[in-house]
Amino acid sequence: MSRSASLACRASLVHEETPLDPLHTLSKSLGIELHIKRDDLCGAPFGGNKTRQLEHYLGAAQAQRADTILITGAVQSNFVRTAAAAAAALGMQAVVQLEDRVPEMDENYRRSGNVLLLRILGAEIMHYPTGEDEAGADAALRARADALRHAGRKPYVIPLAVDNPPLGALGYLRSGQQIACEEAAFDYVIVASGSGATHAGLLAGLRNAGSAAMVIGSCVRRAAAAQKTRVAEVLRRLRDLTDAAGSVKEADIAVWDGALAPGYGRIGPVALRAMELMARQEGILLDPVYTAKAFAAIPALVEEGRIEQGSRVLFVHTGGLAALFGYQTDLEAAF
Repeated sequence: MSRSASLACRASLVHEETPLDPLHTLSKSLGIELHIKRDDLCGAPFGGNKTRQLEHYLGAAQAQRADTILITGAVQSNFVRTAAAAAAALGMQAVVQLEDRVPEMDENYRRSGNVLLLRILGAEIMHYPTGEDEAGADAALRARADALRHAGRKPYVIPLAVDNPPLGALGYLRSGQQIACEEAAFDYVIVASGSGATHAGLLAGLRNAGSAAMVIGSCVRRAAAAQKTRVAEVLRRLRDLTDAAGSVKEADIAVWDGALAPGYGRIGPVALRAMELMARQEGILLDPVYTAKAFAAIPALVEEGRIEQGSRVLFVHTGGLAALFGYQTDLEAAF
């Protein structure tokens, strides 16, 4: 797809802008001016940031007159669940591939939460035996797409590997522009950093709109050095799609991995404390995989003095709350 076509093709999934609210209690206890971007309220059931990303992928699918979308992700993937819901709303079938990224988890993890929602949504479910093989996972999807094509269907694959055009980042580029234009300047913006699309797009949008806010991506899948490289590659490919990403410098990419342990898809004590803090001081829930680890960066960086007292800070709540139910065993043990 050409550069101009990539920008023009957009399905309408985000029907109204999500709130950007002050968090008064946490602001007082942390000594900062803290706000939250409520993308947990975005789009499909249980919401989430993936809705913004899917507008461009599904727009491209519609432009190609696709009747089936194929996507891969972890067993409790919010991206996969949101894609299945969006496909249903647009009259398409969804084929989803669940990768075994967290093999030690129990049956509750494998059957409830997002997995149950996929069944309710009528998605065809495939399985892939490993979560550290992006090229292989994409190849398995493309093989299924070939079989569907031979059966007379019109499939569209939403790929995982970083060497594909990051259409999803376009949604957060637009969101970053909007945040910069509608609100007083933030000093820091904190967001979960996994595939790199949300992080890269948000950073590009803010810079393009003139914001100098430091965007800190809290690592949820890779350690800081590897994640910084990942985000840099997404940004490089995003520049191929739009000149609006051209103002980002490599020095703008900031990551933090202090809540990553014990690894992707598992929740450790740092993230658990963050989940408890947000729930008990603001009545807002965070998920174990992304948002608890993202929010954990804020109290930690305030304590270290890397976020200064009195700073204006924005936390981007990227959703993922359906996954809470897949982690019932871990959460019952913690709370």
